[in-house]
Amino acid sequence: MDKTAPRFLDCGEAALSVEFGDSVDPAINARVLTLDARLRAAPPQGLRETTPTYRALLLRYEPLEISRDALVAAIEGLLAPVDIEAKLSQPAARWTIPCCYDPAFAEDIDEAAALLGRAAPSLAQLHAGADYRAYMYGFAPGWCYLGGLPQALAIPRRASPRGPTPQGAVLIGGALALIAANPMPTGWYVIGRTPERMFALRRDPPFLVAPGDAVRFEPIDAGTFLTLDARACAGETVARKEALQ
Repeated sequence: MDKTAPRFLDCGEAALSVEFGDSVDPAINARVLTLDARLRAAPPQGLRETTPTYRALLLRYEPLEISRDALVAAIEGLLAPVDIEAKLSQPAARWTIPCCYDPAFAEDIDEAAALLGRAAPSLAQLHAGADYRAYMYGFAPGWCYLGGLPQALAIPRRASPRGPTPQGAVLIGGALALIAANPMPTGWYVIGRTPERMFALRRDPPFLVAPGDAVRFEPIDAGTFLTLDARACAGETVARKEALQ
């Protein structure tokens, strides 16, 4: 049995999940993104939408235009060898995203630091010193889920959701990090905030960071946050992008 072969799981009568693994892993995510790119470049008739996640690609299709078996056959014809896909696990770009860890903008940082048994400045330093990978957008438009959180910052999510997060909240929960695009209740901890807009309909593309990109956080003080926030509100991109490939 080929352990690298994806699983095809039905999600109702008009959607199919193509699963490549069961963990948050760059090589698995690269296989998801590779298939997504190839289907977008040459979509079979009847394919309506693709949605990549950490480990799977969700396909929404029209059963009256393409059968499940025909869709699976089309996908199997687009699968690249695992060694080629593994090379694509390297990010194409790195984003440096400004983040304010001041408690005025990081309302849960003291609570999270206490639960992790460290001081808030130590938490901020460790968080900002890590390299992250953008895996997916989910939950709400522009909510960018990141792998690469240091093990020392892994924290159980809240038993009950907290009130709405602010726009641009930088959060941690479980073994992952997250940037929120709009106010929503969540069980994660707000340990910083970025003035950058991760999602903006006036921008093309509307999502700032592409899945598969690398992300680093640059600490800024409260005054710098307010300055950059005004610039971002006017439509400027305040994060920096560096091409890696």
